[in-house]
Amino acid sequence: MGVVSAIDDELVPVFTGLTVGQFRKLVRVVRRRGGHALDPHRPGRPWALSLEGRVLMVALYLRTNLTVRQLGPLFGVSRAAAHRIVDRHSPLLALDLPRARPRADEVVIVDGTLVPTRDRTVAASSKNYRFSTNLQVLVHADTRLVIAIGRPLLGNRNDCTAFAESGIDRACGDAFVLADGAYRGTGCLIPHRRQPGQVEVTGWRADHNRSHRKVRARVEHVLSRMKNWKALRDCRRKGDGVFWAASAIAHMHNLAMSG
Repeated sequence: MGVVSAIDDELVPVFTGLTVGQFRKLVRVVRRRGGHALDPHRPGRPWALSLEGRVLMVALYLRTNLTVRQLGPLFGVSRAAAHRIVDRHSPLLALDLPRARPRADEVVIVDGTLVPTRDRTVAASSKNYRFSTNLQVLVHADTRLVIAIGRPLLGNRNDCTAFAESGIDRACGDAFVLADGAYRGTGCLIPHRRQPGQVEVTGWRADHNRSHRKVRARVEHVLSRMKNWKALRDCRRKGDGVFWAASAIAHMHNLAMSG
């Protein structure tokens, strides 16, 4: 029975959603962060897979949400080895911190999404009728690239609270921040609300809301693309693993968008 290998370039787009060139960029990032080194917790014992194979396993895990019991036989390693690879390498795939915060002449968009999560310490019963975590995502309005991922919070936290508590507010810099009506009181630019006695917003406020919706829809498109990686539909990672999984997916989304 054959096993999955990074040597076979035809498998890379199927299992990762990235082109071969984009996947190699991802491998270079992981190598630069020290992914080529031996396991520091088990000195002298090499990894069961090459660096490319380990990155492919993590990317495949995030893309398909297979369990480690399924990943191990696919790559010809034990379940324990697959678990160690996913656990130790997920942070190495994470999104790079921006070198500079957005400028005052730039526009960013923030929105929260509920990620169903098995770990009850970072999840709560939410409006999607599942135990979920509230994940705040900041996107550049022009490039549609993810700038930052907030720390996961309980899924019953509203977005205006999560905006500050997740730390996503500090990543906004001096830019104009667009958001939906749930971010009232945060300083973000939100749609105009109806005045007392009004049936609907009219006049110039309606025009502003229309243009606001067109731009803010870009963050919804980004969240939809990110959830092509199935780990964001039912995340089995515990604690900080939820954040690292989301950050790695954001990194791969950026690679897929920018090439």
